[in-house]
Amino acid sequence: MYFLLQLLLAVIGMYGVLNFTEDMRLYVALGCLVAMFIVGRLDKSRFERKEARKTFLKSEMEKIFQKETAAIEEQDSFIINSLLSPKGELVLTDMVHFIFKDLGFSVAAGGKYGSVDRIVRIPDTQLFFGLEILMSEGDVDKNHPKIKRALQFKKEKKQKEKTLIIASTHVHQPLSERERLNEISTELGEFLAGYQMTLITTYSLHQLWQKAKGKEIDIFDIFRRVYAHQGGMFSSGEIYQSPSVSAAA
Repeated sequence: MYFLLQLLLAVIGMYGVLNFTEDMRLYVALGCLVAMFIVGRLDKSRFERKEARKTFLKSEMEKIFQKETAAIEEQDSFIINSLLSPKGELVLTDMVHFIFKDLGFSVAAGGKYGSVDRIVRIPDTQLFFGLEILMSEGDVDKNHPKIKRALQFKKEKKQKEKTLIIASTHVHQPLSERERLNEISTELGEFLAGYQMTLITTYSLHQLWQKAKGKEIDIFDIFRRVYAHQGGMFSSGEIYQSPSVSAAA
């Protein structure tokens, strides 16, 4: 718009030089030049304001992005600590409840079962898990009180309900050292397999949550496999197994 106005002023100036008297030629040409200068300054000022606005908006967007990133990192740190180094079983139970709810499962308290922490249903199915949520300073052994509760639920549960133990192990050990530590005892693994009860560590649950949020896995398919698991520990290594391989195992 400013360019067209300057062009119009230039045309008027040229017309005045060619058609007006000597004094008028001077006044018209000088007036047009002054007007073109003013218009040019206005155009430059408008451009500078526009660029300043763009810079401001970009800066504000970067601040918002940094805040959102920091909030996400803080939330993830809180989730990791609550799952892997919980301050108490109640905190752990609430976080496991949040994880399953966030993934889209139907989650409820134990209801009529006093021996189970949560009842979880896989959406669009009649497949239910009775969750026993426990924490342990070392690996989980057969004598843990929650294992006894899991056995009690095994006796009380209905046909389409499966016992699933969520265990946070070695809660006082640094995360860097946990990979070389056993999560459950050999005796417990055999015991769970014998009663067709499955155990998932909170470390594996956190991995599943992250991969599901990143659209890397079908979380409901994974837990249908957990439901069909023959018992014992369901490790993170089984996440990428095909259903046929998992069933064969």
